[in-house]
Amino acid sequence: MYIIIRIISGILFGIMDGLINANPLAQRLYEVYKPIAKAVINVPAGIIIDLVYGFVMAGAFLLLYRSLLGETGLLKGISFAFSIWFFRVVMSVISGWMMFNISIGALLYTFITGLGEMLILDILMD
Repeated sequence: MYIIIRIISGILFGIMDGLINANPLAQRLYEVYKPIAKAVINVPAGIIIDLVYGFVMAGAFLLLYRSLLGETGLLKGISFAFSIWFFRVVMSVISGWMMFNISIGALLYTFITGLGEMLILDILMD
């Protein structure tokens, strides 16, 4: 069951990344990256990376499970989601704000969609 859930979470990770980053709003907000963005995305590599992320995040969840806040698996999943969101998304948004000329709208979009993505993925893991 563990392997099936991890594969599903990896696939879901890829689908959500596509929906979050390829929609018209994101494309408009992320125009600033156009000069340095790749013209073609390596889809097979992206799928493999997202599958690996699914397994890595699940492994980290299992290792940290006892120390996560909450009495139930659902609350522990939410606690883990906020932790991963902070280290993956919040720190990236703050770094982007400090180093690049990126609109506040693009940063807020990344901030909010990153939280939603982490909550969905990590609640699935419980």
